[in-house]
Amino acid sequence: MKKITKRSILWVVIAAFIFIVFLSMLFTDEVSLGEAVAYGIILLAAGGFCELWQWLKTRTKVYRIAFVVGLAGALLLGWANGAVGIIGSENNPANLMYGAVFAVGLIGSTMARFKPRGMAHTLYAAALVQILIPAVALFIWPAKASWGEAGVIGVFIVNSFFALLFVVSALLFRHATHERN
Repeated sequence: MKKITKRSILWVVIAAFIFIVFLSMLFTDEVSLGEAVAYGIILLAAGGFCELWQWLKTRTKVYRIAFVVGLAGALLLGWANGAVGIIGSENNPANLMYGAVFAVGLIGSTMARFKPRGMAHTLYAAALVQILIPAVALFIWPAKASWGEAGVIGVFIVNSFFALLFVVSALLFRHATHERN
């Protein structure tokens, strides 16, 4: 018989909660489909973060710090861009270009198999894309784009902050390539 682990219990509990939320839709009008999907996503994300935490515990300290700095930069970028927008308001189509930063991070990390050297290259590339986005937006929408109250210079400063987080993460990953467990 297979040993029951804490991880398997966690996923069974998450699946049970998701099942209960969707099942409750049959018996009450208090839960809409949108809410049920949102609750499911939140529960799956929580389980994913628990898995990520367990995986990171097997890495070196510098690797973990590098990973957290890069992930924090990505989460802050998504939050700021989704909430208020970086280039003007959140409705400005130029803000859709920030999806390229996430694509670079996801594809690069996967291709690098999360190894420190490849992660460093990925984060350098993400920082470069981050800096290029306002330049491309300025070229494509020079007069149409509303740059908001921050103006063009402010947008470049905000982008530099996020790029700096990615560069710091890349430097830490680079250091992690030389570190032994």
